[in-house]
Amino acid sequence: MRKSHILVVFTIIWIVPVAYAEPIVEIIMEKTTYGYCDKLFYTIKVSEITGNPAIVHIRDSTGKGSSAIPIDIIGHENPVPALIAFNENLFPLGDYFIDVEYEGQKTTAMFTLIDLGKKCLPELLKPITAGWIGGSISDGMLIAAFENYADKEILEVPFQITEQNMDYVQIPFWMKSTASWWVEGSISDGEFAGALEYLMKEGIVSVQTKDV
Repeated sequence: MRKSHILVVFTIIWIVPVAYAEPIVEIIMEKTTYGYCDKLFYTIKVSEITGNPAIVHIRDSTGKGSSAIPIDIIGHENPVPALIAFNENLFPLGDYFIDVEYEGQKTTAMFTLIDLGKKCLPELLKPITAGWIGGSISDGMLIAAFENYADKEILEVPFQITEQNMDYVQIPFWMKSTASWWVEGSISDGEFAGALEYLMKEGIVSVQTKDV
């Protein structure tokens, strides 16, 4: 009789279906207020790792948003750093929303973009600078790019670059190390702009000809 009862209990336990909890997904914000020149940073936290990506959309208060951004989920906490900083030409001030969908579960976090009075160099100057470091862009072309695209409040070129004098601009080779640090994000826009502006004002970076 005892063996029979044990078998019945085992059978009942074996056939009872196991209840699985639905995956949980949440967004952990580094901060909820950003300014121009800041880079968005948040973490996607999940309860299960399935091998599928999370799908992210970022939208403003009008509903205008980005296309779907797949984020690989390789751990329970997955940092998501932005590659480019907020720029006033691309991002109007106001509220923004991060929508994340993962394994059928959805969640949203909000942050606000405000004017903190920061000035930064446009992101398009980084690939130009990288080209200069690699030798595909001349000294004159680099300074011309900063003259045309950098806000005068963060960097002012004290001389005018023209087609006639562009080939006569000279930048010390050692400046490429500082430029590399900026492209890699080791120093700030202000630090790099300040170093470059100082060299130009001191005549270390200048147009090296008397014929223009």
